[in-house]
Amino acid sequence: MAVRRFYLCCLMLGSLGSLCILFTIYWMQYWRGGFAWDSSNLQFNWHPVLMVTGMVVLYGAASLVYRLPQSWVGPKLPWKVLHAALHLMAFVLTVLGLVAVFKFHNQKHINNLYSLHSWLGITTVFLFACQWFLGFAIFLLPWAALWLRNLLKPIHVFFGAFIFSLAIASVVSGINEKLFFSLKNSSKPYSSLPSEAVFANSTGMLVVAFGLLVLYILLASSWKRPEPGVLTDRQPLLRDGE
Repeated sequence: MAVRRFYLCCLMLGSLGSLCILFTIYWMQYWRGGFAWDSSNLQFNWHPVLMVTGMVVLYGAASLVYRLPQSWVGPKLPWKVLHAALHLMAFVLTVLGLVAVFKFHNQKHINNLYSLHSWLGITTVFLFACQWFLGFAIFLLPWAALWLRNLLKPIHVFFGAFIFSLAIASVVSGINEKLFFSLKNSSKPYSSLPSEAVFANSTGMLVVAFGLLVLYILLASSWKRPEPGVLTDRQPLLRDGE
């Protein structure tokens, strides 16, 4: 049952992740005018889409690579490469998302990095960059000694979950901030809960649900990759699904 529950959670995770991205795109397209790359308001609209796709959905998927039962057997290197590649894709999208918002701010003469949302976001991206380069140098390249990998592995795992949690907080605060600014001079302010606010708040709740499910799968001990020597006791689970 453990493996069946895992794949059921993965199905739910894929559905939630897809909804997070589609809801964010729809919000920006329907209520905020769509997308462009010309330093206008439409360029800003890429920021939430790229951040949700990169720092939340792709990052969450990359974090769960070692929870796949297929990764418990055979060589670990292909899974390391997949783990690093997905995180790199998430980082590239994140950088593009930052470029979009910085170019928009600079064009409109708006100060950068003044809000709590921006502080959370830039801290998340900085820690993510450090985490990726450290993981690449220590765990993917062959030069690091085994004792060093064993020493840094718990730290790497902890900061992976910590950075993901920061990303969720950044996205939720960003949704809230965007609604305040966009609806500030509207005939239907945020406090009246217009349809855009309902939809954007729902998007934020989807992001939170996705994040909680990722953290649940990460913390569930029955789904963690077994250590060498323990694998043989758990292999029947992979064959029988019990």
